[in-house]
Amino acid sequence: MGLEQIKSRIAAAEAAAGRAKGEARLIAVSKVQPAERVEAVLQSGHRVFGENYVQEAAGKWPDWRAGYPGVELHMIGPLQTNKLKLALELFDAIHTLDRPSLAGKLARQVQSSGKCPQLFVQVNTGAEPQKAGILPEAADAFVAECRAMDLALTGLMCIPPDGHDPVPHFRALREIAARNGLAGLSMGMSADFEAAIAQGATHIRVGSAIFGDRLSRDTAGR
Repeated sequence: MGLEQIKSRIAAAEAAAGRAKGEARLIAVSKVQPAERVEAVLQSGHRVFGENYVQEAAGKWPDWRAGYPGVELHMIGPLQTNKLKLALELFDAIHTLDRPSLAGKLARQVQSSGKCPQLFVQVNTGAEPQKAGILPEAADAFVAECRAMDLALTGLMCIPPDGHDPVPHFRALREIAARNGLAGLSMGMSADFEAAIAQGATHIRVGSAIFGDRLSRDTAGR
């Protein structure tokens, strides 16, 4: 499909929802993509990208950032605590704050370094046992716990269950965010980003629809 077509669809979805153009930020999910595809998107002027793996990002993005000023890098995959320090050096935003142990170690690293990325709490809106994230009924308490650690939260993130209508999940995330005073909503991927925009998404994560099929698959951004 390509970047320009996705941008056109985003603009149309924003207009249809009565939202201003540019309210939904496009994160181009470049995980496991060949370098030439990512460079083509960089050369087009796009600067917001998402990665799932800390080591993969560390191997390619420092050089690209040096050549393409203004890159903003988002961590959208599961974050292991032993890679937290490197993640804080690499990423401008982390969308997968998904457990108290990670929040505690993150708070200590932030206090030590004085640098805090944008932080999104991942909510497991489908209560799927195989999927990371705070359960919806525990989200309010977790947000309060993070704030008590002086972690400045940007918003919430979700990945609706495969094969289910995503709209109820987007609405649930929006309601949790609203009652906790959080403006950021990271939701919507290649197959459902227009529905996410209609429900208030501020960040959408699109990979294969921009770059084509990747070398391997997982579920944080499609």
